[in-house]
Amino acid sequence: MRPFLPLARGIRLSLALAASASLSACIQLPSLDKLPSVAGDKVMGLVTPYRLEVVQGNVLTKELVARVKPGMSRAQVRDLLGSPLLTDMFHENRWDYVFTIKRQGAPEQKREVVAWFDGEKLKSIDAPTDLPTENEFIALINTFKPTKPVPKLELSETERKALPTPPKPDAATTEPAGPVRSYPPLEGKS
Repeated sequence: MRPFLPLARGIRLSLALAASASLSACIQLPSLDKLPSVAGDKVMGLVTPYRLEVVQGNVLTKELVARVKPGMSRAQVRDLLGSPLLTDMFHENRWDYVFTIKRQGAPEQKREVVAWFDGEKLKSIDAPTDLPTENEFIALINTFKPTKPVPKLELSETERKALPTPPKPDAATTEPAGPVRSYPPLEGKS
């Protein structure tokens, strides 16, 4: 049994070294209270987690709200602005339009518009003053930022005049493109 004793010592020594190496690695990790949480921007300062886009409510812009006028019926307001996000049976004369968007790479947005009714007719509408136009709203949610300048797609008037004019075809010398077919008349002969 003597020849196996050095092998057992070698195994014990390697296990002891592996255990001490793994324990020394734990010393270098920061404590749990110092680690950034998953709710932060990055996990352990390295990986940005994917965040779901959360869009709730109706997108209301200056153009849409400007089309709504006092005296309109509830159906007309619903046609223009959509169904309200909140209606309350205890406040039947109030419709709340709430819009929120949480999108990765774009600032969080929240807007509230309240429509007040007198019976079946719109009395007034309360909208924030910083309601964006449609173009401003698209710019706010656009997370794609082109790195190169957008090429110009339209010719100026001087560039159009500089273009060569195509020759006009002579009607007598032009041949029809493709075979000429004769079709029967649409109506029968009487």
